[in-house]
Amino acid sequence: MQGHGSPPTPVSTAPSAASRHTSRRPRIAPAELRRTLSRVFGLDEFRPGQEAVIASVLEGRDTLAIMPTGAGKSLCYQLPALILPGMTIVVSPLISLMKDQVDKLGDLGLEAAQLNSAITARERDDAVEGIRTESHEFLLTTAERLSDGDFLASLRGRRIDLFVIDEAHCISQWGHDFRPAYLALGAARRQLGSPPVLALTATATPDVIDDIGLQLELQSMQVINTGAYRPNLRYEVIAASDDERQGRIGPLVRSLEPPGIVYCSTIRHVDTVLAQLEAGGMTAARYHGQLGARERRETQARFMRGELPVIVATNAFGMGIDKPDIRFVVHYSLPGSLEAYYQESGRAGRDDEPARCVLFHTSADRRTQLFFLGGGRADEELLADVHGALVRAVDTAGRPATLREIAALTSTRSTDRIRVVLAMLKDAGLARERHGSRFTPEGVLDAPGLRDLVAQAGARHARDREKLDRMVAYAQTARCRWRTILEYFGESVDWERCDTCDNCERGIPEPVPEPAAQLRPPSPEPTAPVLAVGDRVRVPVHGTGEVERIEGAIVEVAFPDGRTRRFKREFVSSA
Repeated sequence: MQGHGSPPTPVSTAPSAASRHTSRRPRIAPAELRRTLSRVFGLDEFRPGQEAVIASVLEGRDTLAIMPTGAGKSLCYQLPALILPGMTIVVSPLISLMKDQVDKLGDLGLEAAQLNSAITARERDDAVEGIRTESHEFLLTTAERLSDGDFLASLRGRRIDLFVIDEAHCISQWGHDFRPAYLALGAARRQLGSPPVLALTATATPDVIDDIGLQLELQSMQVINTGAYRPNLRYEVIAASDDERQGRIGPLVRSLEPPGIVYCSTIRHVDTVLAQLEAGGMTAARYHGQLGARERRETQARFMRGELPVIVATNAFGMGIDKPDIRFVVHYSLPGSLEAYYQESGRAGRDDEPARCVLFHTSADRRTQLFFLGGGRADEELLADVHGALVRAVDTAGRPATLREIAALTSTRSTDRIRVVLAMLKDAGLARERHGSRFTPEGVLDAPGLRDLVAQAGARHARDREKLDRMVAYAQTARCRWRTILEYFGESVDWERCDTCDNCERGIPEPVPEPAAQLRPPSPEPTAPVLAVGDRVRVPVHGTGEVERIEGAIVEVAFPDGRTRRFKREFVSSA
């Protein structure tokens, strides 16, 4: 494959144990990387963290890069792809983002294709032909496409040197909820020969980092975190009743320099805010998931071209939007977590110029978010139903069962909910995912094991509520807002004031109280045992084994049958 210009001459390195794809990794001198950076991308210097991530990728390490919005995460896979001889697969969460990335790669003279539900038949045929002839440097696709057995079969045997997951927090944030295909990415990667992973995100708490490693089935992962602090963003909160914020949103937005985004948690709020802005003579448009695809595309295009000063949207808008000059992001409604808030507010000021991030806070928003959380719970009946359907489907077919075959034997027809339950069964070692997204049961789900699974589902729901409570605490705190955000993501700071948030500007009361427990990063569950390698432990269904390895929240346990299995720490108890 040949990109724009001639890449540096590869130099063979010694074989690595990481993967067969790392056996002939080119060793590139920093000066050569910089020449490629200048020649192909027109850049003189790397941004903070980029060079370290690229070096890790070229060494064949599984890597998680946590870099703020606007820090240039895409370059971290684009530049290595010029040097690596095989294809780079990029898993992207949004089709609109995919098209934008493919267009930009094409402008650089790089061979890139996309496969998703929105392309034409001819584009699909061209992409498939490019896979067959191995002429693509980049293939951008969705997690759902990588759950398709036929698509995976078309990729097997091709040289894939890098497996990229853009917006990798979606594995933990969405995978357990409405995009369960993200939970199958580990199995998909394994079927493609386990190429090295590059996971990219702007935010990840310690728990999310552990979950990403578990779901991608990574034995180890290099984590490069450049920090979340962006001093050009001014954070502020407006406490108001529902009626008050409805009256204040118009004057506030009119006082801000455009362009900007107003985020709402519901479509009803989108319509309310849009009406208020238009009544005040402002030009604005709405964006949410229930609009037609054409209207969404046109609205986004107008905003990107600078023709639309304000867009009022649900969280369906904005991920990966490469518009550097957004001057404000207003949240009319409280998001469900500080992760979501930082991701969305961080779309402002990507050009490093001053921007404002304003959050309205009303107690009614917490009730709305609690309603959203209620839809993702797995109860005892659903768990038993899906596990029983899995057993029957395998017994009937005499082979691993597909998601569709399992769904046909359940009382629910929601494949998304079934996929979430199968992921829980996999985490507990009660199911295994085979080639082509086919499943087999492992062990027997007895009454104690079922109760344990329900308890774990309840614990995850409780953690989601805890995240919401931390979001509420951020809105109510008198402390420095930047410090509160950074501490939530596990970063330590040696200052009390940022002098760019509303609390710091009005003066923080002295002495500053110690941060409440809900403002700290998530910590291990208090019931989680203190474990060491060699300890005897018990795991529901599987019985007693010995701890072979501990990495963060992941425990590897060796059982008397000779098999070693990986579990989240919460599934393991001292024997």
